[in-house]
Amino acid sequence: MSPNIPLASRIDHTLLRPDCTAAQVTQLCQEAADHGFASVCVPPCYVAQAAAQLAGSTVKVGTVIGFPLGYAAASAKFKEAEVALYDGADELDMVMNISAFKSGNFDAVRAEICDLTELCHMQEATLKVIIETALLNEEEITKAAQLCAEAEADFVKTSTGFASRGASFEDVRLLRKVLPDTVRIKASGSIRSRAAALAMVEAGADRIGSSNSLALITEEDEPTAA
Repeated sequence: MSPNIPLASRIDHTLLRPDCTAAQVTQLCQEAADHGFASVCVPPCYVAQAAAQLAGSTVKVGTVIGFPLGYAAASAKFKEAEVALYDGADELDMVMNISAFKSGNFDAVRAEICDLTELCHMQEATLKVIIETALLNEEEITKAAQLCAEAEADFVKTSTGFASRGASFEDVRLLRKVLPDTVRIKASGSIRSRAAALAMVEAGADRIGSSNSLALITEEDEPTAA
């Protein structure tokens, strides 16, 4: 990782627990502003609150679409994205339709990502596509990455954090190998230490999604994994 790019500026400070409260979202946003995190990632119902609190700061407001399973109708996900953007979201983390993908319906998967990419870019917003690498083999990860690139998504994101595992270094390395430089990578899920976060960056991740962000920036530096 370049010494000129602080780890904090790569982190999406995340709170997506189903029992999270408005007060906790307020605290999350304050922490993000205080520490210079790249963004907050909050449930859709808290986007307007976060956008109001972070107005004028450098912290982006992110939320999730079709979360965490991804198999809502494309029209429902599109409407969810429209509402989130209207409420002030700058970044959308959309779960790919893994069921359609596993069924070989690649045209539908690509079309859904294309539609949301176009919607986001019209609003100068960023689209991250969660492919849930825990449910895919290497060949499938490569194909999903290809679809995201063809649809001109801004990021491929590894995980929701709700599957059997989160990001792995192998996932990130494979994505960086097969994606064009124009598509960035967000590693998320089970990244609980500064050493793990730095290793993900070394493997090719541009962003780190974590609900343990404060620990990632306050721990002593540890050797980065190869």
